[in-house]
Amino acid sequence: MSFVPDGLGEVLVDQAAIQAVVARLATEISTDYAGKRLHLIGVLMGSVVFLADLMRALTIPVTVDFISIVPYGQVTASGVVRIRKDLDESIEARDVLIVEGICASGLTLSYLLRNFRTRDPASLKICAFLAKQRERPVDVRPDYIGREIADVFVVGYGLDKDERYRNLPYVARLAPPAAR
Repeated sequence: MSFVPDGLGEVLVDQAAIQAVVARLATEISTDYAGKRLHLIGVLMGSVVFLADLMRALTIPVTVDFISIVPYGQVTASGVVRIRKDLDESIEARDVLIVEGICASGLTLSYLLRNFRTRDPASLKICAFLAKQRERPVDVRPDYIGREIADVFVVGYGLDKDERYRNLPYVARLAPPAAR
């Protein structure tokens, strides 16, 4: 087991479990998109580590792009966001898979689905490494889910708290503020 820095709680998904999840998802996605050229879109920054592992494990041709969005002010039920970095290439007539590190409220993914549908992709699906088990203000469920977790704040494997912990090779629960 890797060193767990101060401020972190229990490790929820260790390195071996991460590798198994990525392998399972890559097999499912490769099977579903056999004979097609898949276009992966990583949602910056939380998806970067997962996306890198996933695309190397896929057995089909892929292209990759990234989008970066930030909420306007507080996250609201409207899911209104600002695009910080848009896609570099058109997704028209392409099979698109949005790759996200975690699906919590679903608001970000709901916005991306609405936005990308206006760009006329051939198909559009979502893959999230983690999905929180909780009620969502919008009806969004990823098509591919690596692991479902309790509704707790987690870091590691690309996920952060104030830009810290992204580099951890596992996913851990963030300790309560009093314990940090």
